[in-house]
Amino acid sequence: MTELTVFVVDDDAAVRDGLMLLMESAGLPVRTYDGGAAFLAALDPQDAGCIVLDLHMPGMDGTELQLELNRRGVRLPILFLSAHGDIPTTVQAMRAGALDFLTKPVDATELLARVHDALDRARAERQAMAARHGTQERLALLSDRERDVLRLAVGGLTNKEIARRLGISHRTVEVHRSRILLKTGCSTLLGLAQLAAEGGLAIDDAAAAGRGAGR
Repeated sequence: MTELTVFVVDDDAAVRDGLMLLMESAGLPVRTYDGGAAFLAALDPQDAGCIVLDLHMPGMDGTELQLELNRRGVRLPILFLSAHGDIPTTVQAMRAGALDFLTKPVDATELLARVHDALDRARAERQAMAARHGTQERLALLSDRERDVLRLAVGGLTNKEIARRLGISHRTVEVHRSRILLKTGCSTLLGLAQLAAEGGLAIDDAAAAGRGAGR
């Protein structure tokens, strides 16, 4: 798994050097860029970590880079740095997903604390994405008919009701359910329900409605 890196984007060479030394002193991998265009040119889809981003830069400024990253679906937590307090810009950046907004000169201890928070968030996001990917892989093992049975079972229908709904035998439903449990690694209906929810597999609306009406 790719290590988490602090990406520093600032047009001021002295600031870049200072931040690089600070991150290295804390044992954090760091890469620096003199602007948004340079960062985008070097960006790899596998890059993970957080961005310490200057707000005001020539060419592509910080908010423009943030919007471009959002457009590309790049999920790197952003910590903005600015020498000027600009409330409207701060609000815009936070609404666009920025994690925090710090004013230069920034206290080293505070910055490192925020960076660690951002890296913790990035790490949690990666773990969640890995879990979602694993769930999708498990669901992909199911045939279309097994998916149908799973939706109805999670929707609360019994094997006999599923058999009637799908026009198959009760025994065939039992076989499908056994295969579903084997392929997904789940041992209970609750586990299957959680798997379906995590994988975005829609519960059969009619089954859910019928279950609710029967209560």
